[in-house]
Amino acid sequence: MYELMVICDGDLENAEARKAMDDVQGRISEIGEVASFDFWGLRDFAYEINHKTRGYYSVIELRAEPGAMDSVERYLRIADEVVRHKLIRLPDDEAQRRGLIDAGSTNSH
Repeated sequence: MYELMVICDGDLENAEARKAMDDVQGRISEIGEVASFDFWGLRDFAYEINHKTRGYYSVIELRAEPGAMDSVERYLRIADEVVRHKLIRLPDDEAQRRGLIDAGSTNSH
């Protein structure tokens, strides 16, 4: 169980940012499963990043095997429309609290 936050360039149009996130979800679907997607929209940054002050925030909860997200992270690092991204593995108890895994199952990755 993972959580991926992606911030797209605030200079994009809303539809362009959503298209970029559709592409990310498609890449995830090739190697795992998108459990939930939340597009937060355009937000101000707390500080300037790469001379930008705003970006489109999205959060994806997903299921994937360990190491499977390497290709998606590689894509996110070089994608022009992506300002920042952060992928974290959710601890089993947090994944269970969010309803991403059953109470009886354990996740070894």
